[in-house]
Amino acid sequence: MEAGGVADSFLSGACVLFTLIMYSTGLSDLRHMRMTRSVDSVQFLPFLTTDINNLSWLSYGALKGDGTLIFVNATGAVLQTLYISVYLHYCPRKRPMLLQTATLLGVLVLGFGYFWLLVPSPEARLQQLGLFCSTFTISMYLSPLADLAKVIQTKSTQRLSFSLTIATLLTSASWTLYGFQLRDPYIMVPNVPGILTSFIRLWLFWKYSQGQDRNYPLLQT
Repeated sequence: MEAGGVADSFLSGACVLFTLIMYSTGLSDLRHMRMTRSVDSVQFLPFLTTDINNLSWLSYGALKGDGTLIFVNATGAVLQTLYISVYLHYCPRKRPMLLQTATLLGVLVLGFGYFWLLVPSPEARLQQLGLFCSTFTISMYLSPLADLAKVIQTKSTQRLSFSLTIATLLTSASWTLYGFQLRDPYIMVPNVPGILTSFIRLWLFWKYSQGQDRNYPLLQT
């Protein structure tokens, strides 16, 4: 096997492994919902946006013929749909969540209709779908910046997950390298913000590692 093939196989395996580990962090939320029969402290929107992101990249992977993208995002879509179903089961007010779900699914269906019906060229379709997926992924990685500002304000990292931060860093780095290896900017570029925000989170863990439990209650009073 050529060196390029070995590198592709290694990076592909790393992408699959680290991404599935990142998705599995949602199992703690799933367990919490089942044990408490409630959705207290569990956020719905990250499940939904990740599911939409998975379905978008699944379409890109199918159009590109990339088995790694297909497997990872198909698995991710199944897991996120499971998390969403359990959340809706235990959520006392389902209407807002169903409205959010219908809205994003509607946008997704309209987007797919445009790409598959109004863009006849497969090459142009791949480029435009890749741009859509990239933009959506970048917005997902940048959306937690408000939470990071809150961490700085409260001087506490209690709202952050260290395991998810590490998983996101490894996942973003592996996909960035995978995209670079394939010379695919639509895979490479949107994962760079994931690396940057992960390092910011790690810096916050280091900066507020001492005395955060003492300061946090004072700031909440």
